[in-house]
Parts: sequence; C-alpha cells; structure tokens
Amino acid sequence: MLEQVATDKTRSNLAPIPMECDAPFLKVVGELPRELNGTLYRNGPNPQFEAPGAHWFVGDGMLHAFHIENGRASYRNRWIRTPKWQAEHDAGRALFGGFGRKLPDAPVVANQDTGVANTNIIFHAGRLLALEEAHLPTEIEPGTLNRRGYCDYNGGITGTFTAHPKIDPVTGEMVFFGYNGAGPLTPALSFGSVSASGVVTRFDRFEAPYASMVHDFIVTENHLLFPILPITGSMARAMAGGPAYAWEPEKGAYVGVMKRNGSAKDIVWFRAESCYVFHVMNAWEDGDRIIADVMQFEEAPLFTHPDGSPTDPSKSRARLCRWSFDLSGNTDRFTQTYLDDITGEFPRIDDRRAGFASNHGWYACANPDLPMFGALSGVVHVDGRGSRLAKYLLPAGDTISEPVFVARGDQAAEGDGWLLAVVWRARENRSDLAVFNATDVDAGPVALVQLGHRVPDGFHGNWVAAA
Repeated sequence: MLEQVATDKTRSNLAPIPMECDAPFLKVVGELPRELNGTLYRNGPNPQFEAPGAHWFVGDGMLHAFHIENGRASYRNRWIRTPKWQAEHDAGRALFGGFGRKLPDAPVVANQDTGVANTNIIFHAGRLLALEEAHLPTEIEPGTLNRRGYCDYNGGITGTFTAHPKIDPVTGEMVFFGYNGAGPLTPALSFGSVSASGVVTRFDRFEAPYASMVHDFIVTENHLLFPILPITGSMARAMAGGPAYAWEPEKGAYVGVMKRNGSAKDIVWFRAESCYVFHVMNAWEDGDRIIADVMQFEEAPLFTHPDGSPTDPSKSRARLCRWSFDLSGNTDRFTQTYLDDITGEFPRIDDRRAGFASNHGWYACANPDLPMFGALSGVVHVDGRGSRLAKYLLPAGDTISEPVFVARGDQAAEGDGWLLAVVWRARENRSDLAVFNATDVDAGPVALVQLGHRVPDGFHGNWVAAA
C-alpha cells in the first residue's frame, strides 16, 4: 500500500494531484541551454480515485510533458485514458484495487481491462509509447498526450510487455520481454525485438524457475540476461486472500543468460545470494565475462513476506552493485560486488552507450534516515568503475526524480550534455524541472523551470528531441 512508502502522505510528494493543466509560459531561473530543444516526458502513478488495498505501483498513469525550445519552457499533464481510467471516470469511483483486483461492490459490467500505463514512456520507430509491465504498450499522441490505443505491432506481439525495453544504439532495434507470459502469476517469460522501422522480428517464450516480478532485464551487444529474483507471484496465495506478490528469499536469485541470436532452449541459469533489483544501469561484455551494474537491494522494499510481515527496512535500500558472469563454463554462480555505500535508485547512462562499456552513469541518491522512495534527495555521478565522481544534495525535505541524460548533440562525446530531473520543493509544495551540466552536477542546476503546482513522485521518463 502507499502507506508502506510513506506513513504520512502530507509530508511526502506521493499523493496524486486532482487536475490536468497547461502552462504555456513557465518562469525560468538561470538560463536554459539553447541546444536543448525537445520534450521531457515523465510518467507515474496518479490514482483518479482512492481504492482500498491499492499499491503505489498500480495508480492510474499520468503524463507530464516539459517542452523546451529556444530557451523557453512549457508544461502539460494528462491522465492516460486507459479503459480502466475511463470506466472509473464514468462510474465516478474506484472499481479496482491492487494488481487488477476488482472491488467487491463494483458492478458486474465493469470493464475488466486494468491497465494503467503508468511506469515509463519511450519513443521508438516513430511511436510514443507509455509502458507498464502487465499490458501491451499504449500509444500516445505527442504534444496533445491523447491516448491512441494499444500497440501490438499489427498482431506481432501479445500479452505483457516490459516497462524497460532496451534500444540498441547501433541498430535501433528495440529488445523487450514480458513476465507472466502465460497469464497472471505464471512463471513464463516472453521476449522479442522490434526493428528500427517498427516491425516485430522475433517473439518467443520460455519458462523461468518460478513466477517472479521481473521489472528490468539486461541487454549487451550479443546477450540477453533475465533476472528471476524472489518477489514471487502466486495465484493460490492471492486466491486465499494473501499478497499476489511477496518476498520469498528462500527461492534464491537466478539470472538466465541467452545469446541474442540464440534460442530460449539454450538459456544458461546462473545463481547467487538472494537479492532484488528494480533497475539496471548498464551492462557490457568483457572477453568471456558479462558485467552488469545494477541497483541492488538485500531485501525487497514495498512488498511483504507471504504472511504479511514486512521486510527489514535497513536491508530494503538499493546500492550500486556490480554483477559478473563467467561465460567460460567454469561456474554457475555470478558474483555481486557493491561499488558504493550510498543509497540510491533510478540509474541512467548516456543511452548511446547502452549495452557497451560506458564511462558515465548517474542515479538519484537517498537520505538513509527516511523511507527509500520517499527520500530521493540528490544526484550521484559515477565513472565506468562505479567510483563516485560527484554528488549534489537538495535542500532538506526536497526530493528528486530519475535523472535523464540528454546529449549536447549527436556527435558529442559520451557524457557531454545535461541531466533533467523533476524536483519537489517541500516548503512550497510545488515542483521545478532542474537542468544540470551532466559532468558538473555538484555545481547545482544551471537552470530551473518553475511550476506553480507539484508533480507527484513518479517512475520514469525520456527526452524526445525536436524533429
């Protein structure tokens, strides 16, 4: 439940906002870089109605678009009008609770599509797609933010689709997966690829060791890696009134490694100590090894044990961790090495180095004295070894979103550009869009785009350059 994230919503930025609005001329403090022309699209949960038992992860998606052009900025936000949103809007109340559970007093005719499209938004092959991991991508009209409908690539894909597909910076191919591939709370995973022109070139499925919430995965130049970590799904548990997803560390941690041009039957499973990872920073190949930098939790936050007891808050904090896989066949174990002690989440890189060794990474860092997702209060810049290069902290009480990297230009060196992040100003209860020099974050923002209202803490976003 939302209260698992923050016990007092009045002191956090998690509660939804009740309105849609347009702000065509926003105040800018400092100066926006003239090379910065395009739109930052952000996505996150913003429940239209409060529902009993609702988890933060399943709130209705709301898009926030900051358009920057020639040193000026505007803003627009819209709920994504999914079938669930429309059914509840027409009813004037909540019809569904957590993870698609229909409320007992909901009418029989209630729409059964519970998609919320609330987790990420990407641009690929001419389509702007709002994503969450239980449904197909939702196509969005740029500019207006109107919903166009589900995108299945002319029937090329079915079922679930990750909120974290990877776009190959060399070929433009988008690689994706989906958990619950054979239905809700099943251990099957689907995977596939969409070409740079928007054509599905592969779609397949395999069975994982157990049903798991698989939020992110790993793609390198020649390999796909699928982490199966013990936030487990159980239909029997859910039908008995227990949590659909729960923390079961005794299941262990698995990562399946497959060649990108290989077959699912050739997946090799590696094992390690139980942990959980929501987000991958980057991964690459180094001879007969694969290296992946991830934000690793010792115990999963936001979910309970199967009996409803909470996980240990002191262990439910992510730190930058390096995974190493030996592909020589000498071992079926992978190593886990923490690279920093600072708590953080939402890692990003210069996406032109996705799947290849990179020299720059950034993530939002947290106040260790506050709940993990209610206290992201700064930005960390690291090099290719994971060593900290710089850190910037916000004033006490303020929080920050995922930092999104924007290159200065197509030919700019890696890391030469800006970080864009939405900041909540706790004392004023409103938000800014902060623009940092990506290689000088400790100097603070070079510009702030100021809103008169707040943007609730959300999940992910991406920059789409002006055409």
